[in-house]
Amino acid sequence: MASPTSINPAHAHFESVLQAQLCQDVLSSFQGLCRALGLEPGGGLPQYHKIKAQLNYWSAKSLWAKLDKRASQPVYQQGRACTGTKCLVVGAGPCGLRAAVELAMLGARVVLVEKRTKFSRHNVLHLWPFTIHDLRALGAKKFYGRFCTGSLDHISIRQLQLLLLKVALLLGVEIHWGVTFTGLQPPPRKGSGWRAQFQPSPPAQLANYEFDVLISAAGGKFVPEGFTVREMRGKLAIGITANFVNGRTVEETQVPEISGVARIYNQSFFQSLLKATGIDLENIVYYKDDTHYFVMTAKKQCLLRLGVLRQDWPETDRLLGSANVAPEALQRFARAAANFATHGKLGKLEFAQDAHGRPDVSAFDFTSMMRAESSARVQEKHGARLLLGLVGDCLVEPFWPLGTGVARGFLAAFDAAWMVKRWAEGAGPLEVLAERESLYQLLSQTSPENMHRNVAQYGLDPASRYPNLNLRAVTPSQVRDLYDVEAKEPVQRMSDKTDSRKPATGSVATQEELLHWCQEQTAGYPGVHVTDLSSSWADGLALCALVHRLRPGLLEPSELQGVGALEATSWALKMAEHELGITPVLSAQAMVAGNDPLGLIAYLSHFHSAFKSTPHNPGPVSQGSPGTASAVLFLGKLQRTLQRTRAQGNGEDAGGKKPRVEVEAETPSTEEPPVPEPDVPVTPPSQYQEASAEDLCALCGEHLYILERLCANGRFFHRSCFRCHICEATLWPSGYGQHPGDGHFYCLQHLPQPGHKEDSSDRGPESQDLLTHSENNMPSRPSIPGAPQEGTTPVPSQPTRQLIRLSSPERQRLSSLHLTPDPEMEAPPKPPRSCSVLARQALEGSFVGWGMPVQSPQVLVAVEKEEEESPCSSDEEAEEDVPLDSDTEQVLWNLAKNSGTMNSYPTWRRTLLRRAKEEEMKRFCKAQAIQRRQNEIEAALRELEAKGTELELALRSRSSSPEQQKALWLEQLLQLVQKKNSLVAEEAELMITVQELNLEEKQWQLDQELRTYMNREETLKTAADRQAEDQVLRKLVDVVNQRDALIRFQEERRLSELASGPGPQG
Repeated sequence: MASPTSINPAHAHFESVLQAQLCQDVLSSFQGLCRALGLEPGGGLPQYHKIKAQLNYWSAKSLWAKLDKRASQPVYQQGRACTGTKCLVVGAGPCGLRAAVELAMLGARVVLVEKRTKFSRHNVLHLWPFTIHDLRALGAKKFYGRFCTGSLDHISIRQLQLLLLKVALLLGVEIHWGVTFTGLQPPPRKGSGWRAQFQPSPPAQLANYEFDVLISAAGGKFVPEGFTVREMRGKLAIGITANFVNGRTVEETQVPEISGVARIYNQSFFQSLLKATGIDLENIVYYKDDTHYFVMTAKKQCLLRLGVLRQDWPETDRLLGSANVAPEALQRFARAAANFATHGKLGKLEFAQDAHGRPDVSAFDFTSMMRAESSARVQEKHGARLLLGLVGDCLVEPFWPLGTGVARGFLAAFDAAWMVKRWAEGAGPLEVLAERESLYQLLSQTSPENMHRNVAQYGLDPASRYPNLNLRAVTPSQVRDLYDVEAKEPVQRMSDKTDSRKPATGSVATQEELLHWCQEQTAGYPGVHVTDLSSSWADGLALCALVHRLRPGLLEPSELQGVGALEATSWALKMAEHELGITPVLSAQAMVAGNDPLGLIAYLSHFHSAFKSTPHNPGPVSQGSPGTASAVLFLGKLQRTLQRTRAQGNGEDAGGKKPRVEVEAETPSTEEPPVPEPDVPVTPPSQYQEASAEDLCALCGEHLYILERLCANGRFFHRSCFRCHICEATLWPSGYGQHPGDGHFYCLQHLPQPGHKEDSSDRGPESQDLLTHSENNMPSRPSIPGAPQEGTTPVPSQPTRQLIRLSSPERQRLSSLHLTPDPEMEAPPKPPRSCSVLARQALEGSFVGWGMPVQSPQVLVAVEKEEEESPCSSDEEAEEDVPLDSDTEQVLWNLAKNSGTMNSYPTWRRTLLRRAKEEEMKRFCKAQAIQRRQNEIEAALRELEAKGTELELALRSRSSSPEQQKALWLEQLLQLVQKKNSLVAEEAELMITVQELNLEEKQWQLDQELRTYMNREETLKTAADRQAEDQVLRKLVDVVNQRDALIRFQEERRLSELASGPGPQG
């Protein structure tokens, strides 16, 4: 019996359209389908209805049902919402095609032009839940059966373009290939319309096409005339992508994907990679799609050392230009990294071919990203109006590690189509532009967590997608500059090097305001008379009074009688740093000598910006004052505690003794007055006695200007000099250590461990201890000549420590301990390390085993039901299983079998593993967002330093500039100082989040290690096993205490912010 396709040629052409995997094959098959049905391609939405009516084919009915369901939404008005509107879409990337599909469903005539003639980009895109649901609703599984069948939700760019191209063709979009849009051709006279200029010469039909809407989706390098583009710049970031041939063998399918591994929380992996291959990376991702796709961020020095880059050039374009990149070395680099990440299980890695027939591996720069200042404009000439909109990369270039590109690109496409609908309804140009810009403000803030949860309700209407939508956030009067009577402004590129995310709060104090504030804060203290910002601070009493005013209880004013100026100033500088989070800008010697008035003004301005909201009435200032740089203060204490712990650990190692397992029975309150340590010297630190210590960098010996000064361990450095001695990475608070032997500074990954063999599993922050709730290295009070020393007075006894011997059940519970704060408090998240771990964690709460209480398997019922309703499930093709290691596989099998759920809920395994991968992806994105923001802050600080140096040179020069000009320069310098302090405070906040990630990673590692010992029979354990188990348990107790310290810090800050109410922040 003949098949149906052999009877009806149209059926065969339709099947060819579904199965075609090349752009030209899709076009030729669709043209054949139209010829067989007697239709002309590009006929708009009426063409779709004709195809559906004539092609009565069983294989097409499911696709028609999906498209009809989408088109039946009220917003499309049955395809008549934009009847009569003519649109030109430039670019056949995923966002351009998605915008074209929406415009076609609205009933507009849509013409799309694309300069390429084939789809060849193998790179893989991460998909958000709503994009998965959206593509499924367009028939993605019909066109691409493997759509979202793995443990990770992604699709290659090429496959995404193919399926959207097929939908666009069916909906009547007219597409022209190999045509480059070069500009607009305004109407020459009244009564004519806007046209476009193309190269090479297009067909007459396209050349004469007049349109009233232009949607540009041509990529970040092409922005239509009139739009302003802002550059968001960070530190040099070099990405490497590699696509290897996917033979789809059994061995290849068993290799698990990597949703993302980042150095910021898993330093041991990258240390092992460096030792094994010499490759130094920041992160790596592996997706399995049409190809084996790897993307990673590499360090420049590593690429130079391995010969991937031939020469080091300061210009990024020249550094990564084809002439400076060695192709063979780049291929070896990518192949070695991929082999290590997959444990060599992919076999012989053969590169896929790119569009030019070369190995598909490339190095690219994502140091700077472009963002359009506005998303739409209106141009008018001779009475003809043209609406211009941006979507895709020419609107916002995405930061690839966050996986936001296609999701936000689709959102922008929907927003642009909504704008066209409002335009077709007759809304005024300014009203349309104001609504579009209101939506644009939301785009960069969107994430799967802050959008509507029900992705099935998403549609063209923005209210269906964005919670708390305000379409009047931007008013028509604010967008008048976007309405041009005639296009005349060229594209501008504005630098965003100085930070725009956190503008300085409040007005910057002038010199007079700063002096007045200091006088108010120090009023009433004996012997303190502040009349200026130079000589009045030379004796140290004024600074001691200011510190006492902000933190009473550290020192009584009467105790300052007879104290030397240098000693009092040294004590005040150190207390301000240790207890207020105000880092020094100048040394005690310079402050006493009065030879750095600009440095003193900058230093005091930090006090003012942090505590300007403090009431003037006498009394103690709360430790959680809204102006206190609490994160900076916390990290400063953390850094000093790490140094002290390392010193103690080195001493213990030398003696061969290990501390016994102890648990703090009582934690001292932070409200108690500090207790000086008997062994702390009462004389000022020597580094404060060095003359002009702040004028020269302690590393390079070059001059230090005020905004360049970074204080660490009592010495001053350039930020550009304060880098790891080995990898030259920027050192951030609490993320570095100084080696006592050579005196160099190192990141925690490369910090040498005296007396220990280098072991990647025992390096980094996981081998260090965080501070507990109080700090015992409080600087001593200044000594008073002729009076009894403070250290000789009886010292209150420290809280006693009780030796706690833990039984096996107690150790079992401790290994799974997760701190749970109050409901109001946001505790550090508990992300998984791998899908295996998450599967175990999820099952522990639902099954017998692992020492957990028996619970009903109703949890799996809910999980199963949600999985069946989720956008990732499919009734068209079963999803492939994700391989597990044998240990986890056996555990999951036994737990499911024993609980009786294996037969009732067959997809529980896939559900748990998919959710595990989703959590891994969230963790990776969080880490990469932190790293990107750190790089942006570093670039912004460099810009501030350059501007501050110019102002400082102008102020210090003995020029004849008028006093009014000097006052203006000083005010500008203080403004830069305040911006720097704001950025440093934000940087400290990010580092606290990094500490959370590191502690979570460490707790998981210790938990797994402890389980291996606990699962052994006690009779089979050796003495070495028991000793190792005790050491792991001790480390686990430390980590629990450290996470507890972070939680309490966050809770105290939250409560202080609630108590203080809204107010300016320092």
